[in-house]
Amino acid sequence: MPPSSDLPTTCPPLPFNHLPSHTPPLTSPHSTIMADLRRIPPPRATTASNAIFLQKLHPHAPLIVAATILLFLSGCTIAALVLGAIFLGPLILISSPIWVPVAAILFLVSASVVGLAGFGVTAGWMYRYVKGMNPPGSGRMDYARRRVVDTAGHVKDYAREYGGYLQSKVKDAAPGA
Repeated sequence: MPPSSDLPTTCPPLPFNHLPSHTPPLTSPHSTIMADLRRIPPPRATTASNAIFLQKLHPHAPLIVAATILLFLSGCTIAALVLGAIFLGPLILISSPIWVPVAAILFLVSASVVGLAGFGVTAGWMYRYVKGMNPPGSGRMDYARRRVVDTAGHVKDYAREYGGYLQSKVKDAAPGA
């Protein structure tokens, strides 16, 4: 498009009189911070519904962050398990004649050790209880023993009281007996 003759060929200078002609001298670190703060644009206005949503979301922000992290970690764990099963499955299958007997022997040995330790602790507790040394829990043991004895006494009394009733019912059911 050809230039028209009525337009000026040069642009007039822009008015920059609102800007300072020189920068102020740096006298303290606060002046640079204030200068940086002047360059930060103001926050954009939020709508009322957006502000209400953010206010409701704010108390739950740590929970949301923690849940997101845990969800990510669980996804990584599941992915690692699947990949491990894919790549190590054949190796486990091929080497199973070696590690299955070893695992069975280790299980039996560890179960025996734990069982013998429990038996030893129980035998020691029973020895102290019989000798009257009051090991921990002996009060509860005495209470349970008294409850069993009392219950047995109540059952015996109940049987004596209603025993005649049951004997008469048996004679009615089998009159020739």
